[in-house]
Amino acid sequence: MALLPRLARGASNHLSRQLFTLPDLSSLSPFSGKDGNDSPPQVYHERKIFPYTQKQLYELVADAASYPRFLPFCTDARVLGQRPQQSDPFDRTTMDVELTVGFMSFKESYVSKVTCRPYESVEAVAASSTPLFKTLNTIWRFQPASANSPHPAARNPPAPGPHDASAAQPVGHGNTRPTLVTLDLSFAFTNPVHAAVSATFFGQVSKLMVRAFEERCLEIYGPG
Repeated sequence: MALLPRLARGASNHLSRQLFTLPDLSSLSPFSGKDGNDSPPQVYHERKIFPYTQKQLYELVADAASYPRFLPFCTDARVLGQRPQQSDPFDRTTMDVELTVGFMSFKESYVSKVTCRPYESVEAVAASSTPLFKTLNTIWRFQPASANSPHPAARNPPAPGPHDASAAQPVGHGNTRPTLVTLDLSFAFTNPVHAAVSATFFGQVSKLMVRAFEERCLEIYGPG
């Protein structure tokens, strides 16, 4: 009888070691279509008004090396290269960033192409599929909020924080407040089993990202 517990423990250890090389179980997964193909990427959209300027918010997200400080599940970020897009009327800059994400027992590093359009948007697209993610796209957008915004900052602008360089600048492109921040997140897991296991964690990830970003803004710029 003692043989059975040993076999059970051995099978459990083997499964743990082989987590990233599981066989194709797509036909059994609720995240796959009837023909066994992966379902479309999961898409999330968030909107929130922040009591800061477009420039302030843009600069936080454009600082890719700081992602582990406020992005959920991001444990490391390293900028591999940065280059301006030639003859681009929007002055966009592209970076290659190696990101490491980790949650539960999963840990994965991949290269993301980050395109920054000054004071308006930051888009990050995984350069290729990885053992964990089939696709992973994130877009942050920053737009002037309506003058009739119900956010308190629309009536009472915040006092300049210790890093508020824009406070001394004239009102202009990127220097108006409050700002409407929108986040579009789209991702699909390579293996349907990973999707099933991580559904609880990633179902609220876009809300967690906005909340963590808000806390980062408070840390850098002070309260609104």
